[in-house]
This record gives sequence, structure tokens and C-alpha cells, in this order.
Amino acid sequence: MTRWVYSFSTERAEGRGEMKNLLGGKGANLHEMASLHLPVPPGFTITTEVCAYFYANGKTYPSDLAAQVDDAVCEVGRQTGRAFGDAANPLLLSVRSGARASMPGMMDTVLNLGLNDASVQTLAKSSGDERFAYDSYRRFIQMYSNVVLDVDSHNFEDILEQYKESKGYTLDTDLTAADWRSVIVEYKGKVEEAVGKPFPQDPRDQLWGAVGAVFSSWMNQRAITYRRLNSIPAEWGTAVNVQAMVFGNMGETSATGVAFTRNPSTGANDLYGEFLVNAQGEDVVAGIRTPQNISEAARKAAGSDKPSLESLMPDVFKQFAANAKLLEKHYRDMQDLEFTVERGKLWMLQTRNGKRTARAALRVAVEMANEGLISREDAITRVEPAALDQMLHPTLDPKAKPAPIATGLPASPGAASGEIVFSAADAEAGRQAGRKTILVRVETSPEDIHGMHAAEGFVTTRGGMTSHAAVVARGMGKPCVSGAGSIRIDYAAQTMTAGGVTLKKGDILTIDGGTGQVMQGAVPMVRPELTGDFATLMGWADEVRRMGVRANADTPTDARQARSFGAEGIGLCRTEHMFFDGERIVAMREMILSATEEGRRAALAKLLPMQRQDFADLFEIMTGLPVTIRLLDPPLHEFLPKTDEEIDEVSKAMGIGVDKLRRRAAELHEENPMLGFRGVRLAIRYPEIAEMQARAVFEGAVEAGRRTGKPVTAEIMVPVIFGRPEFESVKAITVAMAEAVAKETGVTVPYHVGTMIELPRAALRAGEIAESAEFFSFGTNDLTQTTLGVSRDDAASFLGIYTVKGLLPADPFMTLDTVGVGELIKIAAERGRAVRPNLKLGICGEHGGDPASIAFCETVHLDYVSCSPFRIPIARLAAAQAALGRKAHSTA
Repeated sequence: MTRWVYSFSTERAEGRGEMKNLLGGKGANLHEMASLHLPVPPGFTITTEVCAYFYANGKTYPSDLAAQVDDAVCEVGRQTGRAFGDAANPLLLSVRSGARASMPGMMDTVLNLGLNDASVQTLAKSSGDERFAYDSYRRFIQMYSNVVLDVDSHNFEDILEQYKESKGYTLDTDLTAADWRSVIVEYKGKVEEAVGKPFPQDPRDQLWGAVGAVFSSWMNQRAITYRRLNSIPAEWGTAVNVQAMVFGNMGETSATGVAFTRNPSTGANDLYGEFLVNAQGEDVVAGIRTPQNISEAARKAAGSDKPSLESLMPDVFKQFAANAKLLEKHYRDMQDLEFTVERGKLWMLQTRNGKRTARAALRVAVEMANEGLISREDAITRVEPAALDQMLHPTLDPKAKPAPIATGLPASPGAASGEIVFSAADAEAGRQAGRKTILVRVETSPEDIHGMHAAEGFVTTRGGMTSHAAVVARGMGKPCVSGAGSIRIDYAAQTMTAGGVTLKKGDILTIDGGTGQVMQGAVPMVRPELTGDFATLMGWADEVRRMGVRANADTPTDARQARSFGAEGIGLCRTEHMFFDGERIVAMREMILSATEEGRRAALAKLLPMQRQDFADLFEIMTGLPVTIRLLDPPLHEFLPKTDEEIDEVSKAMGIGVDKLRRRAAELHEENPMLGFRGVRLAIRYPEIAEMQARAVFEGAVEAGRRTGKPVTAEIMVPVIFGRPEFESVKAITVAMAEAVAKETGVTVPYHVGTMIELPRAALRAGEIAESAEFFSFGTNDLTQTTLGVSRDDAASFLGIYTVKGLLPADPFMTLDTVGVGELIKIAAERGRAVRPNLKLGICGEHGGDPASIAFCETVHLDYVSCSPFRIPIARLAAAQAALGRKAHSTA
């Protein structure tokens, strides 16, 4: 018989923390906490295998599941001294999701399950608090009806708000037991009106309804979106966790809260969290009430006048702090904890590795390594390389000092400016139109996930540091200001008012998630300085990584930025980018429009000193490091004017007839320029172009050597070849220019000539090409296009559908297609090195900065990756993790 259900309690736990694939993250950790004898409400986990069965069999269950669930429910009843379905002694349950990977707020939860018209009366008597009992019942009706019966929550919110208004109440806590009974009558009436039958009273029906709703929520739109954004496979499924209810809303000696063992924004080693007295768990994260700080130190730092848990319930706080320390030590990582206090007794409801900002991740990893809790190698693997992106972008210029119009909580660090939008849909529309937006909401919910992904940052007027907006922002690495209560939002008018200023949709807003400030208009920003924990971890990473990390850089600014981020040379200098400025584009057009070689050479002579200076500057900035310069790649028509207005302008500026311009543009027009007259084909048809560029490289190297007193090694790369004969034709030009410059200057510049591998035929003929080429650089942007037969510029209309349907695991232009394009890279590497064992291999497409692609590069023993300057730190860390992963695999 297959085991579908695993029970846990402080007496015993049938599962363990390492069983996340079967029990889900939440379930595995509940079993682990129980095995540590922490105060965990007894319960059981229905495995992820049931979820797989559920979807494979028309949303039905295994035939033996019901009996296993009945046995587990009875065991929970034995542990608590209660009976499920017994109105005289009711066992009440919570039903929660729990996927293998944490997906906060994306799936459904039901609390207070088992309450009905009869058991609520027993709860009122046994608790001695009638108001608490009926408050719990109305929460259950609303939550169950929304999650299971699909009755929208706003129906219940409207009923409650209208009732409060009729009674002159302001807060939910103003309602008495009698008030709640009246509200419940209206709630149940709304349910019957919406679904055509009364609210279910049988606890068993309630339980199976909730279990089915949790499994169904695995495929709701917000969960699907979250999985897509976080690369979580749909086939993983979710588990269902059922536990005895504990109540944080049983009066002033009860509470509920969320905490982290370290600060998730800064990484500081301080217990950090929030709680609410007389509340249930959803109240803390929903932002309906502003929560209180857990510790006295945090309360003072926040300037709050509300008592902390430490002062209000000192014994509970002491026990909770001890549990937090134990769990962090046990898991050897920062923990995200949920807890409830029921009439002075602490219950631990959840632990999981806490989501954190990149800055916090760095600090936590470095400090835990220095504390001896983890090794340096562990510390390297604890930081998600892509998360470093949070630290590599501008922050507010401290010299600007703009006056804030509002201040909230610094929920997620970083700064952003953009147009104000008040809905997720508008944020997404803005991104599609190429506009940056700031999403301004009273509070966010999981349904806003697509807009939050699209926006540059978020502002909410409600909620604390653990609200939905705050948690999502930190996970996405976007700035967020939460709890900015002085802001008034009018959704109907599409305006926000703060500090005496009214701003409308489309106005520019700037937010600083590090200080909680909200400012009108755009504010100047500065680039970050990477020191301290960042430098420490990067130093450790550099010690263990095998692959080099170079930059794609075409300008001195790019090169300096890359060097400051730790680049070990330039892996791709795209020379065409140097031809678009001022007098350069004029000379370039003269060359293209010339009908004779003599005319072309005259125009190229004007470009030579400019190219020479470009290369000299790059060589000087990268003194002692390799610089790989790609010869001209794009089709010539890209340098000519396109529109009638541009043609007229160029005609006047160059003194060339409009007809001649149009005629030459027509001659160069191509139906498919990506596969047309470009790359090596230009150098073969017009060898004078390659001559000028090669001369500029060698003369620039001589100049840089004179400036620095150090020799320069130049690497010249030929693009878009499909075989050895093409390559050798251009290599001969390069060799001739090297000899000419050496003769003219008396300086012999060391150099290497290699090629890009960006066509399948080149990959297949790599052995032959390597007889002449000294290095390969895989141009994976074009290699992906030519292997998949997909145009990168036109793929957006269908690639998203391919990834959603599982036809591709990811966008192949973002993450390397390892089984197709990767196979060609592997073939080329093996065949090339079979001929030339010391053949240098690198990658210079966008994939050079993608962690998953870098991991593949390690498996095929590439020597280096090359990426944009701001992705250099990401690549350094990813390369270190790849080396550690390969080491672990080889020793396993």
C-alpha cells in the first residue's frame, strides 16, 4: 500500500527535513521541528505524490487516501483531546499548502476549519470568550467561501464595512459577539446566493473541500506566474499540511507573528519581526493592522510607541528567541519563522530559509562563515548570483537630498523612479510600452504578481516589513516602501495625495526602499560601491573558480566599469559600435557609398586614427589583461540612413544626391540580413576594411605600450565564419598588417588570431578550423538563432508560449539551450582541442552572464566567459559555484 500521509507531533515525527520532495518545504520543516521537540501543533502532511495523482486522474484521489487521512485526523484528536466533527468537543484544523520551494502567498490556506453553527457555540463556552468564537467563525466562512467556493472576498468585505458604518464602528475590534453573529447571518446569506446552496456544516465535507482547493491552487494563475518567474517546475506539485488550530485571537494574552533570525534587509544578526496581539496569522501579512516590533531594540529603532513582544510577554519572548537560535543553528541558515501565542503558550507554526536581499545574503553568508557556522565554500553557495543585480544599479545621490512627500517603512532596499500607476495591469502595460513605472497601492496581493514583476518598485500605504509587498520586493530585488500611511490613494480618480501634493497617474515618482522615503519627480542617482562583505565573498569566490571572467566592452567607460567589477580582460569588443558617432559615421558612409577601392581606402584613412585611439585607450585601461577585438560584423546597410527625413539630412550634410543614397541602400538591402552580407564576408569582399582595423589594433597596441611601459597582447577575432578557408583568408590580412606595423614602428606586438563560433557548420568543422585559429569564442546569441532557426528579434511573440507549455525549459536567448546549442559547443570544444590541445575557449554572448549557462560552460571546460560589465560580479560568483558543483559531483 502506498503511503500518502505522514503525521507529526512533539511525541514523534514520521517525516524529516530532507524529505522536501515528498512532504514539501513547509511539511518537511514541520516534521523536523517536531523531531527537535519544539512546540508544534500536531498534524499531518498529504504528500506531493497525491498532487501528481490528483492532476493525472481528473482531480480525483487515490482510493486508500481517505482512510489514511481519517487515521491521521484521529491521531490529532488524540493528541489534543478533541474529536473532529464532534460539536460538543470539536477539533478545529488549519489546512495549508506547502510546495518543495517556498512560494509565499501564491497558494491557498484555510483556517478554523471544523467550525459550524453548533461547534461555534461550544467554542464560545470552552474559551469563555464568545466574541473570539464568532470572530473565528466569520473568518472561516469568508476564507473557506473564497478559497473553496470561489466567492470573491470583496463580497464579505463590503458586508462588514457596511455593518461597521451602520453601527458607527471604525475597527473590526469594535464589533461585539452579537455584532459578529449578525454579520455571520449576512455572510451565509451571501454564500447561498452566490453558490445556490447553504454554507457547508459537515466538517468532513469542509476538510475535503479545503484539501481539493489547496491542490487546485497549484494551478491558479498567480502560482503559475510565480513558478514561471522563479523557474519552479510545475511537475513538483504541492503537499497539503493539516494541523490542529491554535488561536492568536483569544484575547490580550494571545498573539501571532512573523520573524526572521536575522534582518532580511541588512543581514544584521538581530532577531527581526512583527506581531499582533489578539490576531490570526493572516492579519500580520495582510497589512490590515500595523504590527508591533518583537524586540525592544527594534521598537526603539523604529520609534514605535507600541509595546514589543519582549516587554509585553517576556517569558514567551525568551522562549521564542531560544527557539530561533536553535533553528538557525540546526539549519545553518537564516530562518523565517511563524508563531502563535495562545493564552500565554507559544506555538511554532513554520520555519524555512528566509528570503533576503542580496546585501543581506552577502552579510549573512560572510558572518556565518566567520562565526564558524558554515564553511567559506558554503558561504559562496548561499548567495544567488543573479541576486547581486540588486547591488549593481544606481542608488539615490546623497547630494540631491530631495524633500520626501511621504515616509513609510524601508521594506526592500534600492531606489527607482518611474511613472505612477495604480494597478498591476497598468504596470505591465507600461513595461510593454517601454516605460518605467512605480506601482502605488493601498496594499498588494498575490494577484498583483505580474504587475509587481513589471514595475521598477512599489509603494503601499498599509502593511509592515513582512507584508506581501515587502516579501515579494525583497525576493525580486526591487525597492519597496510599505506602510506609508500618510499617502491617500483615490483609485477612481487615479491620484495619490501626500505632503500637500496631489499626483496623478503618469506623474514621476521616486522611491528609496532603504530609507522608506517617497519623493516627487525624478531624483539623481549614483552607482554603487562594492566593498566590505561583497569584496570578501568575491575574494573567496575568485579563489575557487576555474574559469576567467571577461567583459563585453566597446568604450573606455564600459572598460573602466568592467575593471572596477573585477573583469579579467575584454572578451568581446564590438568595433561597429565605434562607428556611429559624429564624424565617424560620415566617414563610414563615405566608405560604403564609394564605388571604387581607392575611394573606400580614402574614407577608411579618416577612420584609422579614430580606431587606433579607441584601441589604445582600451589596451591602456586593461593593462596586463587580454583584449579581444572582433572585426566588423553587421551588414553595411545598418550604417545608412533609413527614413526619408534621415536620407535628406545625410544628403545635405555629405553633399551626396538623394538618389545615390537611395540606390546604394537598395543595393545593400537584404531579406534576411542576419544570414546575409556580414562578418567575415565583408572582409573577403572588401579586404581594405579588415586591413584598416588590423592596422588600428597593432598601432593602438604600440601606443598603449608606450604609455604604460608594458607590452600589450592583442587578440583579433573573425566573426561569422563557416569554415577554415574563410578564416585563413582574413588571418593572412591580419598577419600582413602585424608585420607592416612592426617594420614601421620597430615594435613587435604579440598577438593571437581566433574566431567566433556562431554557425552550426563552424562548430562541426571545429577540428579543421583549429588547425589555423588560436582561440574560439562561442557567439551564443547567433549560434542560438542559427541552431534553433529562431530570430531573436521576432521570437517574443511565441517564446513565452513555448516556455509556459514546457516546450522549452527557458527562453534560449536568456539561458543556454544545453541539449541543442550546448551540444554543438561541446562538439566544437572536443574537436578543436583534439587538434590544438591548448586552444583557448570562451563564450561571449548574453549567456556569459547567466548563472545556469555558466554552470554548463564549466562542464565543457571553457577557459572564460564574457558578459556585460554589470554582470561581471554575477559571473564571478556563478563561476565559483559551478566549480564547486563540479568538484562535489566528481567526488560523489
